[in-house]
Amino acid sequence: MKEPSRRTSRQALALGLIAALALGCGGFLLGRTTSERPAPPVATPVVTPVPQPTAPIEVTKRTFGRADLIALASGAADAFAAGRPMPSDVLAADGRLFELKLPFGCNGPATPDSDATARWRYDEQAKALRIHVAPTEWTAADWLPDPSPSVDAIEGFWISRPWTSSEACPAGASHPPTGTEPVTLPGQTLAIAQIFTSESTRQGRRDGDAFETVKKVASDALDTSQGFQLRLRGRIARVPGNGPILCQQPAGPEQRPICLLGAALDDVAIVNAATGDVLATWPIARNSTAKP
Repeated sequence: MKEPSRRTSRQALALGLIAALALGCGGFLLGRTTSERPAPPVATPVVTPVPQPTAPIEVTKRTFGRADLIALASGAADAFAAGRPMPSDVLAADGRLFELKLPFGCNGPATPDSDATARWRYDEQAKALRIHVAPTEWTAADWLPDPSPSVDAIEGFWISRPWTSSEACPAGASHPPTGTEPVTLPGQTLAIAQIFTSESTRQGRRDGDAFETVKKVASDALDTSQGFQLRLRGRIARVPGNGPILCQQPAGPEQRPICLLGAALDDVAIVNAATGDVLATWPIARNSTAKP
Protein backbone atom coordinates (compact mmCIF):
# COMPACT_ATOMS: atom_id res chain seq x y z
CA MET A 1 0.00 0.00 0.00
CA LYS A 2 1.31 3.35 -1.07
CA GLU A 3 1.57 5.86 1.77
CA PRO A 4 0.21 9.32 0.88
CA SER A 5 2.69 12.09 0.47
CA ARG A 6 2.70 15.39 2.23
CA ARG A 7 1.37 17.19 -0.88
CA THR A 8 -1.53 14.89 -1.36
CA SER A 9 -2.38 15.22 2.33
CA ARG A 10 -2.56 18.99 2.03
CA GLN A 11 -4.76 18.72 -1.01
CA ALA A 12 -7.04 16.33 0.76
CA LEU A 13 -7.31 18.67 3.74
CA ALA A 14 -8.04 21.62 1.45
CA LEU A 15 -10.72 19.72 -0.40
CA GLY A 16 -12.30 18.65 2.90
CA LEU A 17 -12.29 22.18 4.16
CA ILE A 18 -13.88 23.44 0.95
CA ALA A 19 -16.51 20.70 1.17
CA ALA A 20 -17.27 21.60 4.79
CA LEU A 21 -17.63 25.28 3.93
CA ALA A 22 -19.86 24.47 1.01
CA LEU A 23 -22.00 22.22 3.15
CA GLY A 24 -22.32 24.91 5.90
CA CYS A 25 -23.23 27.65 3.45
CA GLY A 26 -25.77 25.42 1.79
CA GLY A 27 -27.35 24.58 5.11
CA PHE A 28 -27.45 28.24 6.08
CA LEU A 29 -29.14 29.23 2.84
CA LEU A 30 -31.52 26.31 3.04
CA GLY A 31 -32.41 27.25 6.59
CA ARG A 32 -33.17 30.83 5.54
CA THR A 33 -35.39 29.76 2.68
CA THR A 34 -37.28 27.19 4.73
CA SER A 35 -37.64 29.24 7.94
CA GLU A 36 -40.90 31.20 8.47
CA ARG A 37 -40.50 34.81 7.45
CA PRO A 38 -42.07 37.48 9.68
CA ALA A 39 -45.32 38.87 8.25
CA PRO A 40 -44.98 42.34 6.79
CA PRO A 41 -46.49 45.10 8.94
CA VAL A 42 -50.15 45.75 8.17
CA ALA A 43 -51.22 49.37 7.99
CA THR A 44 -53.99 50.22 10.42
CA PRO A 45 -56.98 51.47 8.40
CA VAL A 46 -58.21 54.98 9.21
CA VAL A 47 -61.87 54.75 10.14
CA THR A 48 -63.82 57.83 9.13
CA PRO A 49 -66.94 58.24 11.25
CA VAL A 50 -70.08 58.11 9.16
CA PRO A 51 -72.52 60.93 9.99
CA GLN A 52 -75.67 59.53 11.48
CA PRO A 53 -78.94 60.85 10.06
CA THR A 54 -80.59 63.32 12.39
CA ALA A 55 -84.26 63.72 13.00
CA PRO A 56 -85.87 66.24 10.65
CA ILE A 57 -86.16 69.72 12.12
CA GLU A 58 -89.73 70.90 12.32
CA VAL A 59 -90.04 74.34 10.76
CA THR A 60 -92.52 76.49 12.62
CA LYS A 61 -94.52 78.71 10.32
CA ARG A 62 -94.06 82.32 11.26
CA THR A 63 -96.94 84.58 12.16
CA PHE A 64 -98.18 86.76 9.32
CA GLY A 65 -97.96 90.52 9.77
CA ARG A 66 -99.50 93.49 8.02
CA ALA A 67 -97.14 93.26 5.03
CA ASP A 68 -98.02 89.58 4.53
CA LEU A 69 -101.75 90.21 4.67
CA ILE A 70 -101.51 93.11 2.24
CA ALA A 71 -99.42 90.99 -0.15
CA LEU A 72 -102.02 88.20 -0.04
CA ALA A 73 -104.82 90.69 -0.69
CA SER A 74 -102.93 92.24 -3.60
CA GLY A 75 -102.48 88.82 -5.19
CA ALA A 76 -106.15 88.02 -4.69
CA ALA A 77 -107.25 91.37 -6.13
CA ASP A 78 -105.00 90.96 -9.16
CA ALA A 79 -106.32 87.47 -9.87
CA PHE A 80 -109.94 88.57 -9.41
CA ALA A 81 -109.57 91.57 -11.74
CA ALA A 82 -107.91 89.41 -14.38
CA GLY A 83 -110.48 86.61 -14.12
CA ARG A 84 -107.88 84.10 -12.95
CA PRO A 85 -108.22 81.48 -10.20
CA MET A 86 -107.21 82.45 -6.70
CA PRO A 87 -103.40 82.16 -6.28
CA SER A 88 -102.14 79.07 -4.50
CA ASP A 89 -100.38 81.09 -1.79
CA VAL A 90 -103.68 82.78 -0.91
CA LEU A 91 -105.46 79.43 -0.62
CA ALA A 92 -102.57 78.03 1.43
CA ALA A 93 -102.85 80.91 3.92
CA ASP A 94 -106.01 79.40 5.40
CA GLY A 95 -105.37 78.76 9.09
CA ARG A 96 -102.16 80.80 9.33
CA LEU A 97 -101.60 82.86 12.46
CA PHE A 98 -101.52 86.63 12.09
CA GLU A 99 -101.02 89.74 14.17
CA LEU A 100 -102.25 93.06 12.78
CA LYS A 101 -102.09 96.54 14.34
CA LEU A 102 -104.42 99.25 13.05
CA PRO A 103 -103.48 102.83 14.01
CA PHE A 104 -106.18 105.24 15.14
CA GLY A 105 -106.50 108.50 17.02
CA CYS A 106 -103.58 109.93 15.08
CA ASN A 107 -104.94 113.50 15.02
CA GLY A 108 -105.33 113.83 18.75
CA PRO A 109 -108.25 113.53 21.16
CA ALA A 110 -111.85 113.56 20.02
CA THR A 111 -114.33 116.12 21.22
CA PRO A 112 -116.73 115.11 24.01
CA ASP A 113 -119.63 114.88 21.55
CA SER A 114 -117.71 112.95 18.87
CA ASP A 115 -119.34 109.84 17.45
CA ALA A 116 -116.26 108.64 15.53
CA THR A 117 -116.04 104.88 15.53
CA ALA A 118 -112.40 104.92 16.69
CA ARG A 119 -111.56 107.67 19.16
CA TRP A 120 -109.86 108.56 22.41
CA ARG A 121 -110.24 111.38 24.91
CA TYR A 122 -108.42 112.40 28.09
CA ASP A 123 -110.51 113.66 30.99
CA GLU A 124 -108.23 116.13 32.76
CA GLN A 125 -110.48 116.47 35.79
CA ALA A 126 -110.86 112.74 36.33
CA LYS A 127 -107.32 111.95 35.16
CA ALA A 128 -108.82 109.26 32.96
CA LEU A 129 -108.01 108.10 29.42
CA ARG A 130 -111.13 106.92 27.60
CA ILE A 131 -110.85 104.87 24.42
CA HIS A 132 -113.66 103.68 22.16
CA VAL A 133 -113.33 101.47 19.06
CA ALA A 134 -116.43 100.04 17.36
CA PRO A 135 -116.18 97.29 14.74
CA THR A 136 -117.92 97.70 11.40
CA GLU A 137 -120.99 95.54 10.84
CA TRP A 138 -121.88 94.22 7.39
CA THR A 139 -124.65 92.02 6.12
CA ALA A 140 -124.01 88.94 4.00
CA ALA A 141 -125.30 90.83 0.96
CA ASP A 142 -122.62 93.52 1.44
CA TRP A 143 -119.88 91.05 0.57
CA LEU A 144 -121.12 87.73 -0.70
CA PRO A 145 -122.27 87.60 -4.35
CA ASP A 146 -124.69 84.83 -3.50
CA PRO A 147 -125.41 85.32 0.20
CA SER A 148 -125.84 82.16 2.14
CA PRO A 149 -128.83 82.13 4.48
CA SER A 150 -126.55 80.64 7.12
CA VAL A 151 -124.42 83.83 7.36
CA ASP A 152 -125.85 85.80 10.28
CA ALA A 153 -123.34 88.65 10.56
CA ILE A 154 -119.98 89.96 9.42
CA GLU A 155 -117.96 92.07 11.88
CA GLY A 156 -114.55 93.57 11.39
CA PHE A 157 -112.42 96.56 10.47
CA TRP A 158 -111.16 98.38 7.41
CA ILE A 159 -107.39 98.28 6.97
CA SER A 160 -106.63 101.90 6.15
CA ARG A 161 -103.87 102.75 3.65
CA PRO A 162 -103.40 99.18 2.34
CA TRP A 163 -100.56 100.39 0.12
CA THR A 164 -98.14 100.58 3.06
CA SER A 165 -96.87 97.99 5.53
CA SER A 166 -96.45 100.63 8.26
CA GLU A 167 -98.54 100.11 11.38
CA ALA A 168 -97.83 103.65 12.62
CA CYS A 169 -99.83 106.83 12.21
CA PRO A 170 -99.09 108.48 8.87
CA ALA A 171 -96.68 111.39 9.04
CA GLY A 172 -98.17 114.74 8.09
CA ALA A 173 -101.69 113.43 7.43
CA SER A 174 -104.40 115.91 8.29
CA HIS A 175 -107.41 113.57 8.46
CA PRO A 176 -106.46 109.91 7.92
CA PRO A 177 -109.33 107.41 7.75
CA THR A 178 -110.21 105.93 11.12
CA GLY A 179 -110.88 102.55 9.55
CA THR A 180 -114.65 102.23 9.53
CA GLU A 181 -115.92 104.80 7.01
CA PRO A 182 -117.95 103.71 3.94
CA VAL A 183 -116.08 101.94 1.18
CA THR A 184 -116.51 104.96 -1.10
CA LEU A 185 -113.66 106.78 0.64
CA PRO A 186 -110.26 106.62 -1.07
CA GLY A 187 -108.18 103.70 0.07
CA GLN A 188 -110.96 101.70 1.66
CA THR A 189 -110.27 98.59 -0.34
CA LEU A 190 -109.28 96.00 2.23
CA ALA A 191 -111.15 94.80 5.31
CA ILE A 192 -110.63 92.02 7.83
CA ALA A 193 -113.63 90.43 9.49
CA GLN A 194 -115.15 87.46 11.24
CA ILE A 195 -118.06 85.77 9.53
CA PHE A 196 -120.67 84.37 11.90
CA THR A 197 -122.98 81.66 10.65
CA SER A 198 -125.95 79.91 12.15
CA GLU A 199 -123.74 76.87 12.75
CA SER A 200 -120.88 78.77 14.42
CA THR A 201 -120.61 79.87 18.02
CA ARG A 202 -121.63 83.40 18.99
CA GLN A 203 -118.51 83.86 21.11
CA GLY A 204 -116.65 86.93 19.96
CA ARG A 205 -119.63 88.49 18.26
CA ARG A 206 -120.06 92.11 19.38
CA ASP A 207 -123.62 92.79 18.19
CA GLY A 208 -122.95 96.53 18.08
CA ASP A 209 -120.89 96.73 21.28
CA ALA A 210 -117.66 98.70 20.98
CA PHE A 211 -114.31 97.90 22.54
CA GLU A 212 -114.07 100.46 25.33
CA THR A 213 -111.63 101.01 28.16
CA VAL A 214 -110.95 103.65 30.80
CA LYS A 215 -107.47 104.00 32.30
CA LYS A 216 -106.47 106.15 35.24
CA VAL A 217 -103.26 107.96 34.33
CA ALA A 218 -101.65 111.24 35.29
CA SER A 219 -101.43 113.79 32.51
CA ASP A 220 -97.64 114.07 32.78
CA ALA A 221 -97.33 110.28 32.38
CA LEU A 222 -99.53 110.06 29.28
CA ASP A 223 -97.80 109.91 25.89
CA THR A 224 -100.25 110.12 23.00
CA SER A 225 -97.78 111.50 20.44
CA GLN A 226 -98.19 108.51 18.14
CA GLY A 227 -101.84 107.74 18.72
CA PHE A 228 -103.04 104.25 19.51
CA GLN A 229 -103.27 100.87 17.82
CA LEU A 230 -105.99 98.27 17.67
CA ARG A 231 -104.18 94.92 17.76
CA LEU A 232 -105.89 91.92 16.21
CA ARG A 233 -104.52 88.41 16.69
CA GLY A 234 -105.90 85.16 15.37
CA ARG A 235 -105.97 82.92 12.33
CA ILE A 236 -106.84 83.50 8.71
CA ALA A 237 -110.18 81.79 8.00
CA ARG A 238 -112.12 80.94 4.87
CA VAL A 239 -115.01 83.12 3.78
CA PRO A 240 -118.04 80.79 3.38
CA GLY A 241 -118.17 79.49 -0.17
CA ASN A 242 -114.82 81.11 -1.01
CA GLY A 243 -111.15 81.07 -0.10
CA PRO A 244 -109.53 83.11 2.69
CA ILE A 245 -109.97 86.34 0.67
CA LEU A 246 -113.09 87.47 -1.18
CA CYS A 247 -112.91 90.35 -3.69
CA GLN A 248 -115.55 92.33 -5.55
CA GLN A 249 -115.88 95.31 -7.92
CA PRO A 250 -119.27 96.93 -7.24
CA ALA A 251 -118.63 99.78 -9.69
CA GLY A 252 -117.36 97.59 -12.52
CA PRO A 253 -114.01 96.47 -13.92
CA GLU A 254 -112.49 99.98 -13.80
CA GLN A 255 -112.75 100.01 -10.02
CA ARG A 256 -109.93 98.75 -7.83
CA PRO A 257 -111.15 95.46 -6.27
CA ILE A 258 -112.40 95.69 -2.71
CA CYS A 259 -111.38 92.61 -0.72
CA LEU A 260 -112.42 90.97 2.53
CA LEU A 261 -109.94 88.88 4.51
CA GLY A 262 -111.63 86.21 6.62
CA ALA A 263 -110.43 85.84 10.19
CA ALA A 264 -111.02 83.91 13.40
CA LEU A 265 -109.88 86.26 16.16
CA ASP A 266 -108.20 85.05 19.33
CA ASP A 267 -108.01 88.43 21.03
CA VAL A 268 -108.32 92.16 20.46
CA ALA A 269 -106.19 94.70 22.31
CA ILE A 270 -105.63 98.45 22.48
CA VAL A 271 -101.97 99.49 22.51
CA ASN A 272 -100.30 102.83 23.19
CA ALA A 273 -98.23 103.22 20.02
CA ALA A 274 -95.63 105.48 21.65
CA THR A 275 -94.85 103.20 24.61
CA GLY A 276 -96.01 99.78 23.42
CA ASP A 277 -98.10 99.38 26.57
CA VAL A 278 -101.17 97.18 26.22
CA LEU A 279 -104.04 99.15 27.76
CA ALA A 280 -106.76 96.50 27.50
CA THR A 281 -107.26 93.04 25.99
CA TRP A 282 -110.44 91.24 24.99
CA PRO A 283 -109.99 87.42 24.69
CA ILE A 284 -112.46 86.90 21.88
CA ALA A 285 -112.38 83.10 21.88
CA ARG A 286 -113.48 82.91 25.52
CA ASN A 287 -115.45 85.99 26.52
CA SER A 288 -115.85 89.67 25.74
CA THR A 289 -114.68 91.15 29.05
CA ALA A 290 -111.73 93.48 28.74
CA LYS A 291 -108.59 92.67 30.73
CA PRO A 292 -106.47 95.70 31.66
